[in-house]
Amino acid sequence: MAPELDAAEVARHNTADSCWVILYGKVYDVTSFLSEHPGGSKIILSLAGQDATEDYDPVHPAGALGMARAAARFGAMQIVSNNASMTPEQIVEGAPPGQLFGWQIYVQDGRDKSAAMLRRVNALPAHYKFVCLTLDAPTPGKREMDERGNLDKMVRVAAAGNPGVEQRPGGGGVGQQLFFGTAADLTWRTTLPWLAEHTDLPIVLKGVQTHEDAYLAMQHHPQVKAIILSNHGGRACDTAPPPIHTLLEIRKYCPEVLSRLEVWIDGGIRRGTDVVKALCLGARGVGVGRAPLYGLAAGGQAGVERMFEILQAEIATAMRLVGANSISDLRPSCINTRRVERDIYDGEAGLDRQGLWTKSKL
Repeated sequence: MAPELDAAEVARHNTADSCWVILYGKVYDVTSFLSEHPGGSKIILSLAGQDATEDYDPVHPAGALGMARAAARFGAMQIVSNNASMTPEQIVEGAPPGQLFGWQIYVQDGRDKSAAMLRRVNALPAHYKFVCLTLDAPTPGKREMDERGNLDKMVRVAAAGNPGVEQRPGGGGVGQQLFFGTAADLTWRTTLPWLAEHTDLPIVLKGVQTHEDAYLAMQHHPQVKAIILSNHGGRACDTAPPPIHTLLEIRKYCPEVLSRLEVWIDGGIRRGTDVVKALCLGARGVGVGRAPLYGLAAGGQAGVERMFEILQAEIATAMRLVGANSISDLRPSCINTRRVERDIYDGEAGLDRQGLWTKSKL
């Protein structure tokens, strides 16, 4: 039986060196979490030694678990971020048989941490079916709204459990906190073999932004099963191309990618018509990004379910209006892309078509 603690004892643990909070009548030592919290340490330290339940509830009405349950109702696949508010085990707990998840990993400078997380994901094969390798955020982008939010005054906190390790920066907003320790040295030659050493799960590459990289990814099949065209929600490299442009690039320069890999779109999906356009151009799936987060913030799990209901109805309406009875009926001729094509890359293909992917001309 856990010992009982009085309020005075909890109140004494109100610093970065020893930070306790009360949630739903239970006391938690969150000292080691300060350096990992995506929103930075200041918000937690402001509640150190106190009952944080009332502050926690509005921010996490259901969390990643609520999104998982909503996705199950609509047959949607969920890619769980390494920065999720719950553990990979908690998120899939109670998930119905057949519900699909992927694990989105941000490889860390300390590879042992990433390897340890992969071992945990490997132990949940009933639900986690692939590892999604993040490529579009090797360093924090310039997030001006975060900076204007006065987040530059956050307390600097030493990395959890690692005395002497470089401190996590307090300034620069959520992005600096979120991506602290993320490796910026990933390469085709080293990272994919490293992943193969630590997991047998298929790899999905997230953050492909050029047709050249899509072509390279195809050459790493079958380890790489799919790519996600993404610019990290437009919050990494300013003026980076939207993923629909990259999809059109692929169609123009290396359409064979679409038949060898699954290509998914992540970014710019706000309406059912956006989903239909992506499918018409050869995408096999789309990520809905911020929409479920908005639903979650507004109404918890029910808010996410309402988002899916709206999107589902809009997709059905758009398909009827273009004369498509099924997904297989969607094709490029259903939409006019001329106004977008003038903005996509129009230079040399830059592809090495020698060897595996091109028959010899004898």
